[in-house]
Amino acid sequence: MAEHTQDGYIRAVCKLAAYLGRSPGTATIEELLSFQLHLVDAGAGPVTINAPITGLRFFFDITLGRPELLAKMQHVQVPRTLPVVLSREEAARLIAAAPNLKHQAAMSVTYGAGLRVSEIVSLKVSDIDSQRLTLRVEQGKGRKDRYAMLSPVLLERLRAWWRLGHAQGKIRGHGWLFPGLDPTDPLTARQVNRASTLPPMQPRSTSV
Repeated sequence: MAEHTQDGYIRAVCKLAAYLGRSPGTATIEELLSFQLHLVDAGAGPVTINAPITGLRFFFDITLGRPELLAKMQHVQVPRTLPVVLSREEAARLIAAAPNLKHQAAMSVTYGAGLRVSEIVSLKVSDIDSQRLTLRVEQGKGRKDRYAMLSPVLLERLRAWWRLGHAQGKIRGHGWLFPGLDPTDPLTARQVNRASTLPPMQPRSTSV
């Protein structure tokens, strides 16, 4: 599993251990139900409640081989809401507000090629196929490789960043397309997320 998934499962077991005050492997069905109700009483939302349940299902089913202990723990239904979709102008402002050309190029890939942040920071220079206008995404969601389309405009933006990064010694050979402070390490997802704060915007017009 992905590293962040492993971390989430470990946090779930740690939360249960803290709640019980003893080894989580000794929990009873009633105590597991009580733990879920404890999360509800603490004001946790559906997503926050469901995440530990998923981790505990792995712990009791796969690790301990005792799936019957989860008989009374059920996932909470998550309300379905429409996603916030940025207009072209808002997306352009978001990218332009990034602190430097590297972050602007990374965010352009997010918007232009539809990649997740975790996939962007794993890109290498060799993943760009300028002839076919594609990006090779290795071990993306579900640990699967795939190709993403690359527009000519996005290709030019990546080339502009490559020229600058290469001249500054940040991009080395066929290394990371978006290196971190140390060129041998990739940019982190947290660094990209920090750079993606949308600047204040005027309310949209409601006129027809």
